[in-house]
Amino acid sequence: MNLKSMTQPEIGAVLKELGQPAFRAKQVYSWLHKGVRSYDEMTNLPKGLRDVLSEKYPIHPPKVVRKQESSRDGTIKYLWELCDGNCVETVLMRYHYGNTVCISTQVGCRMGCAFCASTIGGRVRSLEPYEMLDEVLFTQVDSGLPISHIVLMGIGEPLDNFDNVMRFLELVNSEDGMNISMRHISLSTCGLVPKIDELAQKKLQISLAISLHGPNNEIRDKIMPVNKAYPIEVLLEACRRYYAATSRRIHFEYAMIDGVNDSKECARELLKRLKGLPAHVNLIPLNHVEESPLKPSSKAAVAAFQKTLEDGGVTATVRRTLGGDIDASCGQLRRKYTKEKE
Repeated sequence: MNLKSMTQPEIGAVLKELGQPAFRAKQVYSWLHKGVRSYDEMTNLPKGLRDVLSEKYPIHPPKVVRKQESSRDGTIKYLWELCDGNCVETVLMRYHYGNTVCISTQVGCRMGCAFCASTIGGRVRSLEPYEMLDEVLFTQVDSGLPISHIVLMGIGEPLDNFDNVMRFLELVNSEDGMNISMRHISLSTCGLVPKIDELAQKKLQISLAISLHGPNNEIRDKIMPVNKAYPIEVLLEACRRYYAATSRRIHFEYAMIDGVNDSKECARELLKRLKGLPAHVNLIPLNHVEESPLKPSSKAAVAAFQKTLEDGGVTATVRRTLGGDIDASCGQLRRKYTKEKE
């Protein structure tokens, strides 16, 4: 197990076996969570200990293979190369309330959503806790900007990597680490119902975002294969259980796709589906993916959809389009880089 994937008590147990005093655990943990690239940077540790740790628990910082910065809004997109040569994307977005980093949780994705570039080619593997932590740490180090918020909405399905994601959340929330509040973390899922129920029992104060993208099974079946396993009625019942367990309002992501899910009839049906469930709908202008025939809805259609929801009593906002000039939508930069290497 990578040392950076361990909790402070676990690191303490490792160091105890090496004959080290208890206070070393906090020192090592703190250094790792500052984004050091080598044990040599841990200047308050004895050289002998640094040498042993370097041999037994090598640090594998990700390498920047592509970095793009938007001239419009300052959004920065990173393509990181991991120690095994695989690549993942991370996006840094600047808002008035702080800097948000959108991280990947897997290399590729097996969910098969028709509008997403991340799923082209399927899932290669899941990320380890330290690899997700490194996305946050080294984005902060490279950009020089403090990270205050995290969204798990990049490449991969977070709940398909459940245990590693839970460990990552524990680490990034640690007081001796980055100490990012759970209330500043959002997790997005396409609707893995058993894992939503498992997450509910942990009663974390994160924000849960459901990638809904359709008001009925007919539409979701066409664009989201997961719906065939967990139909919309089953998914929304899980959302109600989640709210009952956590008292946290649920966010519903809804990509606006021209001629597919953007009619006023769809908006009215969505209203009926969400009745009685404290919810916020985030309307997302679709990012065009080269391999997909799906097109974004017009601004007029998005505005009409939003008005129908709000007139019906459901809060709805339209997501700001950030990084449109730098392939900032999920999976696009990795896909281009992979095709160039082929």
